[in-house]
Amino acid sequence: MKKIMLAAAALALTAGMGMAQTVRIGTEGAYPPFNFVNDKGQLDGFEIELGNELCKRAELQCTFVKNDWDSIIPNLVSSNYDAIMAGMNISEERKKAIQFSEEYLPPPLSAYAATSADADIEGTVAAQTSTIQAGYIAESAATLLEFPTGEETIAAVRNGEADAVFADRDFLAPYVNESNGDLVWVEGQDKVVVGEGIAIGMRKSDTELKGKFDKAIESMKADGSLNAMIQKWYGPEALIF
Repeated sequence: MKKIMLAAAALALTAGMGMAQTVRIGTEGAYPPFNFVNDKGQLDGFEIELGNELCKRAELQCTFVKNDWDSIIPNLVSSNYDAIMAGMNISEERKKAIQFSEEYLPPPLSAYAATSADADIEGTVAAQTSTIQAGYIAESAATLLEFPTGEETIAAVRNGEADAVFADRDFLAPYVNESNGDLVWVEGQDKVVVGEGIAIGMRKSDTELKGKFDKAIESMKADGSLNAMIQKWYGPEALIF
């Protein structure tokens, strides 16, 4: 009888270990250095590394799902995955549809880039659709020109379709730095604060999952590992906690 009880206990323990919560995380895979597809065809970037570490600390089994940006919130709400890590800024408009974790990046600086430092930012400005930057331009004096991806917004500036592009500075920086002067920051408009911070998006009903992610984020802030990871991906001058 004792052997049977011990075997049953071992089986229960093994079953419990195998029943760790599986969480699917949606990401765009097209917004470096936040998230992108590397040369091996794998999802990579700051949010992939961070997501894996958060899941480890929260004792979650996580997988990443690539999804186009313009449908990333609808597919979360429809339960095609359980969370979003895609450079998503907290905003009042988004809070109407989903809830957010504690922020894992401070409110990132946005910037205007163009082919000339004195470009007209009240002319036609390109921005990625459904982003907080697109909302900002829509409320400005400029004419908003929206595109599905960030790369298309930059192409619109280069081919003269738009006077400037407005996006996260960290996203634009590599394009500006590697353009040999073909793409530059607009004078005095390269450090614009928009949004409340970058965080994990979840369905409003998933309060337990939010609690687990919040606790993991807080632990990384407390031990300094989150700041170290931010500076690894965004450089020593990146905004940190």
